[in-house]
Formats: sequence, structure tokens, C-alpha cells
Amino acid sequence: MTVLKRYVLRLFMSLKYITANVVDRNNGRIVATASTVEHSIKNSLECGRTCNAKAATVVGEVLAMRLKVEGLESGQERGIHVDVSKELEKKDFKNRTKVWAVINSLKNHGVKLVIDENNDDSSSHLG
Repeated sequence: MTVLKRYVLRLFMSLKYITANVVDRNNGRIVATASTVEHSIKNSLECGRTCNAKAATVVGEVLAMRLKVEGLESGQERGIHVDVSKELEKKDFKNRTKVWAVINSLKNHGVKLVIDENNDDSSSHLG
């Protein structure tokens, strides 16, 4: 069975780290990931004890590059789905800027995102 919203963006944030994964919902596999845990990203930032919106932007840029290498920047023409309401809801208020920084960075680097709001079918296409 093929899932209509096959590729989805999942964000994980703590005080120290930001991780963004694109998951293939057909098999639950992570097809691309980027995180401030990685030395190459961490060493390029001056996060100190916390990660900020600049770090979130870099995570989005790296994830966009990795999606392009895999040929998935358009999510096989269906786009990569982002449930913004869900991502914002599960993060505390301080992380709203970081969530949008990752999303905007992906969009600005050519990733076709489909923004799903309120889990309905009236999604707007970006990118």
C-alpha cells in the first residue's frame, strides 16, 4: 500500500540540539537527516550551551543538500509534508522560531514542501 503523504518532515529539539529527519512513511525509514549533534554542523556553529534559529537554519540547509543528493528534494513529485500545527504543538513556545527557521531554510534551498495545517486536505504548496 502506498501512502499519499509518503515523505514527512519530523523535527526534534532540545535545549542543546536540533535534529530534522525526512521519513518515508511506506517503510518508516529515515531517508535524510541533519542534526547539530553532528561534528561537521556543530563545529560550524557557536551554539554554546543552546542552539538558536541560526543553528536551525543550518540544519535545514544541510538537510536540503542531503535530500538533493538522494534525489528527493521534490519528494518524488508529491512534496515533503510538514504538519506545522503538530510540530509547533509538540515544541514549547521558545522553539517556534526554530521550527520556522528549518522549514524556511528547506524551502529557500529548493525543497518542495507541502504545508499541512489542521490535518485537512487544504494544504498549500511551497517551494
